[in-house]
Amino acid sequence: MRVLLALGGNAMTAPDGRARPEDQVAAARRAAGAVAGLLAAGTEVVLTHGNGPQVGNLLVKNELAAAVVPPVPLDWCGAQTQGTLGFVLTTALDAALTRAGIDRRSAAVVTRTVVAGDDPGLIRPSKPIGRYLPAAEAAVLVEHGQHWEDRGERGWRRVVGSPEPLEIVDGSAIRALVDAGFVVVANGGGGIPVVRAPDGSLTGVEAVIDKDLGAALLARTVRADVLVIGTDVPQAVLRFGTPDAEPLGVVAVSAMRAHAAGGHFAGGSMGPKVDAACRFVEAGGTRAVITDLDHLPDAAAGAAGTVVVPD
Repeated sequence: MRVLLALGGNAMTAPDGRARPEDQVAAARRAAGAVAGLLAAGTEVVLTHGNGPQVGNLLVKNELAAAVVPPVPLDWCGAQTQGTLGFVLTTALDAALTRAGIDRRSAAVVTRTVVAGDDPGLIRPSKPIGRYLPAAEAAVLVEHGQHWEDRGERGWRRVVGSPEPLEIVDGSAIRALVDAGFVVVANGGGGIPVVRAPDGSLTGVEAVIDKDLGAALLARTVRADVLVIGTDVPQAVLRFGTPDAEPLGVVAVSAMRAHAAGGHFAGGSMGPKVDAACRFVEAGGTRAVITDLDHLPDAAAGAAGTVVVPD
């Protein structure tokens, strides 16, 4: 069985949300231990990860230095965090595999993902990222070509495009490494968004791809049997935060779509995870699971978490 494990960006930080280097290394070690457990049981694992806190740190550095050096483009931020987190995760994975006596090595692939140049989510930026700034500080960044919006009393905030992921450019390289026995880390943060020109050349764009939708695409690309979306809760919940909250176990994909249409899952948190899980199953996946790292071994077998299955 081949599992695509998607680690949320917050899974790469401390429990209190801090993202100091030592916090990220500790989080990677915890995740690597869980992955080693799956590999020891004979399950193939491919990893992807979020990068929101890490890109957020880079954006702050951009903002503080904008009057001195040009800000780094958003696609470059994605590439930098893929490289950094790939290094941190593969280092933790290699150590965990050695401790477990597993004769495997890991590899990280800086991964580009094609989006459509005419995607409405790219043409009309609507996804807020980063922190709020006073008007004067935001104006410096607007002069560098960034799109910022006035959000009232809280200040100004940057808004970027969030297009649909269509194709993983480096999919064949990722599959070759997986087939050669490597534990591969790829497509972090949903992938570095690129558009393809008529002549086939690729250009990076200032946008972010939803990491969960990117994970569903990677799972199909590497021909995974199971998609596991790691988050900070053990299950998705209907009527979350109310007295009649109901954790979800095994759910048919059509029923999960109906729950989503009923507004049960917040757009900025659980909603994309549910959408990604449904997309994977609808495209032929055996099952998709939403859960936390503590339940990972059982989740891969479909015995824990919210398990989305075909109708």
